[in-house]
Formats: sequence, structure tokens, C-alpha cells
Amino acid sequence: MSFELPQLKYAHDALEPHIDNRTMEIHHGKHHQAYTDNLNNAIEGTNLENENIETILRSLDMNNKALRNNGGGYFNHCLFWEVMSPNGGGMPAGDLADAINSSFGDYDAFKEKFSNAAKTQFGSGWAWLCVHKGGKLDVCSTPNQDNSLMPDVGCGGFPILGLDVWEHAYYLNYQNRRPDYVSAFFNVIDWEEVSSRYKNNK
Repeated sequence: MSFELPQLKYAHDALEPHIDNRTMEIHHGKHHQAYTDNLNNAIEGTNLENENIETILRSLDMNNKALRNNGGGYFNHCLFWEVMSPNGGGMPAGDLADAINSSFGDYDAFKEKFSNAAKTQFGSGWAWLCVHKGGKLDVCSTPNQDNSLMPDVGCGGFPILGLDVWEHAYYLNYQNRRPDYVSAFFNVIDWEEVSSRYKNNK
């Protein structure tokens, strides 16, 4: 079984003005395609060929840089596209809203903590909202293409929301203004999708 680049559920220009068309074309069609191809090359001929990506990442040898970087890149971007929507923004509701209030105090406190995780991640990486068994939420960040499924990254739980802060995710539109990009991301978050991931993984 080989992994395939997932199709987007919206057009490349559908997230404008928050994320521009050209960035989406390059980010999805070039960067994510490269992670997909390199992941397939990394598992070819091994006993991982028939495993799903979550199993691969949870049992990862962190010294296997090809699998770590490209497996992480594949999973992280698959999640990233799914948690955004042209109809996004607003506020979480229901069980997820309750969990945010319980874990962080209120939505504004969560937003500040998540934004700070994204803005202060040195160099390339990701900011995450993760759920632990039992429903408690946590915010963290990881370098490069690491994520909380991997062993010993210092960031646990199952990722249900992720923000890519590699420069290729925002530089065409925002240049070095990462905080503006982080702020804009909240206008496209698909909270229904994040809520579904929360319920399925708590």
C-alpha cells in the first residue's frame, strides 16, 4: 500500500485573503507531494508498507530521519488541510468548547496559548492542540515535521489541530510577519472538524 496526496475539499483560492492561492498551490501540490513521495520511498520493501501512518509514527525509530521527516510531513499536512475551511472561524462549541474551558480557563486563554506556541517556535515547526485520553487538552509545539504521535518529542496526546509555521506556509503573503499569519489562521479553522477529531480521540 502506498500513500497518496489527499485531495483538498476546497479550491486553492478558497481560503483567501487569509491564505493565498499561490501559497496553497505550492504548499499542497509541491511540498506535500514531496513528503508523500519520499514517505513511500522510505517504507518501500519494509514491513511498514501495509501500516497506516499513525501506527508508523507511534512506533518510529527517531534516528530514521527519512521516515521521521517525511512521515511527519505527510501526516501533519493531511491534518492541516482538513482543519481549515472557507467557512471557518468563529468559536468552538459543544464538548470541545467545554474541554477548552476546562483545560485552559476560556477560549481567549486557549487562543493566546496556541498563538504563542506558534509564534515562538524557533525556526520551522508546528503548533498543536492535542487531546489526551479522558478528554484533557494540551497545547504544544514541535520542530520540523515532528508531532505528538512520535516517541519522546515532549508533546503528548493526539493532535486535533495543527498550524504549520514553516516559512513555506506563509512567506509569499506574510513575509517575516509570522504573528499576522497566526492571527489569520483563526479565521479559517473548521471547528466542526476539530470537534469531530476531539470526540474520536479523547
